[in-house]
Amino acid sequence: MRKYISTLIVIATLAIVLSSCNVSVTVPSSTATATTTAATTHQWGVRTRTSGCQARGPLQDPACTPGDIIPTATKDVICKSGYASSVRNVPTSEKNAVYAEYGIAHHSAGQYEVDHLVSLELGGSNDISNLWPEAASPTPGFHQKDRVENYLHDQVCSGAVSLQQAQFDIATNWLTVYNQMPASDR
Repeated sequence: MRKYISTLIVIATLAIVLSSCNVSVTVPSSTATATTTAATTHQWGVRTRTSGCQARGPLQDPACTPGDIIPTATKDVICKSGYASSVRNVPTSEKNAVYAEYGIAHHSAGQYEVDHLVSLELGGSNDISNLWPEAASPTPGFHQKDRVENYLHDQVCSGAVSLQQAQFDIATNWLTVYNQMPASDR
């Protein structure tokens, strides 16, 4: 029953994200094929709203933060040690703009972090369409999402999952990935 509910949540979230991205996907009979098809048609960096953004619990507002990637970031590129630090570049002015879009005028140190929806280690971009103010609590918060990022990076670099699929999974619902990760990785 739990797996059935998780599958329904994934399908509902996918429908919401795809409708906000103006993406048209013909869903084949296989769920795995449908996810792969959606991953190849996701419109990276296309925002439909830039103010009044609302986080959905531990998830971003997909209209404001659909995620964005660096197209030249391949598996070979992202799996090299030091890649993420070599491309990290989010100025304070951009972080402040992210907080403003989500209506956060004041916050305590450690309460939020401006996070890359698609992490740099998965080929994510520094563009504002890939940034959002992720809360530390309640759990799961940004600390748990960091574990998802590391887990997916390891999965991509080991060849267990494609980079494209990992990018799509973290952009559309990182919480589902977190809930399906082995307990030892959480």
